[in-house]
Amino acid sequence: MATDLARLVAAAADLCRKPLRHAVLLDRESDREADGEAGRQDNDLDDCCLRLEARAIDGKRRPEEDLDLELYRSAGTLNLTLAWRHDPDRPMLWHGNHPVWMDGVTGLRCERPADGAGLEALARRLRALLGSAADPQA
Repeated sequence: MATDLARLVAAAADLCRKPLRHAVLLDRESDREADGEAGRQDNDLDDCCLRLEARAIDGKRRPEEDLDLELYRSAGTLNLTLAWRHDPDRPMLWHGNHPVWMDGVTGLRCERPADGAGLEALARRLRALLGSAADPQA
């Protein structure tokens, strides 16, 4: 399941953040911190932290474009957050039933950044693709 999830997230990120290409890794460190020990099961879409590593078309790493993706369920609905991995001062996106941009430092609501449309598209796509997979009644 983890491999399928990584492929699905990478394909969605590649589509929504062109021309970047993405590798998706399970962020085991974040999962261990959340669990207090060994980390999550690979097939657990509840409270899953992923790292999206970006590359240019020529294969050169673009760490300034790397993202942290957290998937979690609240009230039976898949929610997610997207944040720039190496720049916590930039606004982060929370997406549940609608997108909400938050200041990276204060957590207060803010306007969508100029380069935020691609992240909103990625969040919508991921919620559509993963929503039924994360729903235990599905």
